[in-house]
Amino acid sequence: MTPYYQDDYITLYHADCLQHLDMLNQADVMVTDPPYGYNVKLNGSHRKDRDGGYSPWAGTAIHGDDSLEARDSILSQWGEKAAIVFGSWKMPKPAGTKAVLIWDKGLGVGMGDLSIPWRPNWEEIYVLGTGFHGHRGSSVLTGHTVVSWASKGREHPNMKPVTLMEALIGKCPPGTIIDPFAGSGSTLRAAKNLGRKAIGFEIEEKYCEITAQRLAQETLGIF
Repeated sequence: MTPYYQDDYITLYHADCLQHLDMLNQADVMVTDPPYGYNVKLNGSHRKDRDGGYSPWAGTAIHGDDSLEARDSILSQWGEKAAIVFGSWKMPKPAGTKAVLIWDKGLGVGMGDLSIPWRPNWEEIYVLGTGFHGHRGSSVLTGHTVVSWASKGREHPNMKPVTLMEALIGKCPPGTIIDPFAGSGSTLRAAKNLGRKAIGFEIEEKYCEITAQRLAQETLGIF
C-alpha cells in the first residue's frame, strides 16, 4: 500500500483502516478520535459562521458514524495494548475502559439543548490498557482551546487541538502511535511535534490532503 504522505516520523494512508487490520501490529499505542456512533448531523443546517457564511459541514455526517462498529472492530483487534479513545457520553464506553478523562473545551463552544442552562462544552476520553506514565494530574483537561469556526482555521468538524493531543501522547507508553481515524491529522501532527513515529489512516481524501499540508509545515504551535 502506497502512503499518501510520509516523512521521517509520520506515515499516512488514504484507506479504510478496517480493511488493513494487519497494520495494527506495527504500532504500540493507539490514540484516536473514532466515529462516535450516534449519526449526528454536524453543525446544523442553519448555523452560520462568525463571518456570516454557513458552516462547510452543515447537514453532513462523519463516515461510519451510524454505529459503534468501526470503533469496536478496531479495538477488538487491538487487544489490551494502551489506547486513548475519544467518545461521547451518549454512547456506551469501549470495553475495557480503565479511566475516563474529561476535556473541558471552555465556554466558547457547545450549544446542545437550549431548554437547560448548561452548555455541553466537554468531551469524554477513554483510557485503555497499561503503561501510561508521567505526572499524576487532574482527569479534567483544561486550557486546550478548540477553534470553533471554519473562517478561523477549523478544517474538520471534530478537529482536536494539537496541544491537547500532545498532552495525551506525552503520557503514553513509548513506541509507534497509530490513529486509525486520522481526520485532519491532529494526532499525527502532535506526534511529529514530540518526535514520535506515528501511522494514520483516513478514509476521506479531502482530510488526507489537509493532514498532509499540516504535517509538511515545520513551524510548531499549530492548532
